[in-house]
Amino acid sequence: MTENSGNSTSNITSRGQWMALAAALLGWLFDGAEMGLFSLVGRPAILNLLIDGGMAKEAAEAQVGPLFGLVLAGFLVGAATGGVLFGWLGDRIGRVRAMSLSVITYAVFTGLCGFAKSAEQIAALRFIAALGMGGEWSLGVALVMEVWPNRSRALMAGLIGAAANVGYLLVGVLGLVLANVLHRMEDWLLAVGLSAEWSKYLVAYSGWRIMMLMGTLPALLTFFFRLFVPESEKWEQEKSRGTTSNWQTRDLFGVLLGAAGPFLIIVVWSQQFAAKTLEWGLSEGAIVPIRLFGTLLGLGVATAGYIFPVVQFLKRVQAGSGAASDAPSTVTPVIRRMLLAACLSGVALLGTWGSTQWIPTWASLLAKEGQFVDGWAETGKAAKEYSQMCSALGAIIGTILAALAGDKFGRRSAYCGMCLLSLASVLWMFQGHTKFGPSFLLATFLSGGMTASFYGWLPLYLPEIFGTKFRATGQGFSFNFGRILAAIGTLQAGLLATAKPQVIFGHEFAGGYPLACSTMSLIYVVGMLLIWAVPETKGQPLPE
Repeated sequence: MTENSGNSTSNITSRGQWMALAAALLGWLFDGAEMGLFSLVGRPAILNLLIDGGMAKEAAEAQVGPLFGLVLAGFLVGAATGGVLFGWLGDRIGRVRAMSLSVITYAVFTGLCGFAKSAEQIAALRFIAALGMGGEWSLGVALVMEVWPNRSRALMAGLIGAAANVGYLLVGVLGLVLANVLHRMEDWLLAVGLSAEWSKYLVAYSGWRIMMLMGTLPALLTFFFRLFVPESEKWEQEKSRGTTSNWQTRDLFGVLLGAAGPFLIIVVWSQQFAAKTLEWGLSEGAIVPIRLFGTLLGLGVATAGYIFPVVQFLKRVQAGSGAASDAPSTVTPVIRRMLLAACLSGVALLGTWGSTQWIPTWASLLAKEGQFVDGWAETGKAAKEYSQMCSALGAIIGTILAALAGDKFGRRSAYCGMCLLSLASVLWMFQGHTKFGPSFLLATFLSGGMTASFYGWLPLYLPEIFGTKFRATGQGFSFNFGRILAAIGTLQAGLLATAKPQVIFGHEFAGGYPLACSTMSLIYVVGMLLIWAVPETKGQPLPE
């Protein structure tokens, strides 16, 4: 197949292109489903494990929030680490083989969560599963963009972004279905031969174990990858030149050390750390500077560790090319792009995890308090599930439109516009609604679409600023590094419900979730400024 406008010739057939696209879409769809899965069943899962561990119900309920935040934070750190780890693997052994390993990692360890005996086991298993989830994105994007012609990149990027939100939507639908049939599920399990003990065990606490076990289904994709998906010819060419041998396993020790940085951040921002500092005789005022220092130190360690393999790789490539000792280094420009791209991704991730991810929880809280529009009390019983579905529907549309907008108006203009619209939609969502009803769901749809639009833009832009030899690693770092900052927000879940109303510029902002999420949405202002520091790539071929 021959591309136009200066693109290179590829021997990959049309069937091979569609197989690669199907593999990436299915992988990212299940990624989205896995991410939405724990948001739906994580709280009942932790409550179940605490009570089974001998804790009184009242005490267990008080511990659910902090532990849920810790598990989510560990998941985000795992995804950030996995983005670099599996990205490195994709550049070293090939996109397809690495993608197979990433999918089977998140599938198997998500399924194992269904057999967990403690919250600590859930946290550990979710961390390992997240390694695979973080890696699958960069690998799928690299593969698709390298086997499809340049003129198709915008549509491919939009479809990849939409696929994750289809998975998120499916989890919401599955949650509704399971809620309606759960009372009969135990009888069905008995009918297929399971013991009464196991049947009761699986359906307890909203059937969270069944939902986790269903997470093993993506493991079947690994066979599909190996049998039908062609490897990227661009990567094969790099391998034939011997470039891929410059990725050395010993460099992964840097990634291992880098992961210690985010864990330090989790520790200093946890409620347990705050309690310990008070026990040690420190004042509450001392906690803030300690947290700020720990955060800066953790970010420094993570940055140095995660980019270490790329720095070493580029040095080896430059040395192997016989470049003169006084020749300009290729390391600095690449690392600068990685850091800028990580900041752009960080804006998107912080905006999502700090605002729209809390909408289903807020909807559930409004439902418990009886805050419904007239005639919506019955629908409000499933406020959380309906909110998740509306947000996902908006995100599916938003990601496709964002990628197409980037292709039409330019990468930088589109990103700036997405930041502005995301800010406006989140403020309307959280400051314009106090009851669950039609307007609430419309706002959920719009804010979900706008804040998720970046996940259609990023698969379009990131492959365009990294060469083939380090594309998967560069993308893996850039997309996932923002999850470390997002992890800090998840640890402050308890503060969201206690924030009091504030009067700002004469306007009273509602407290609790509305105030906290509205405040987090201001990160989009940073994005509107930062985007002009990166290169415009509209109309340019994918770099070699």
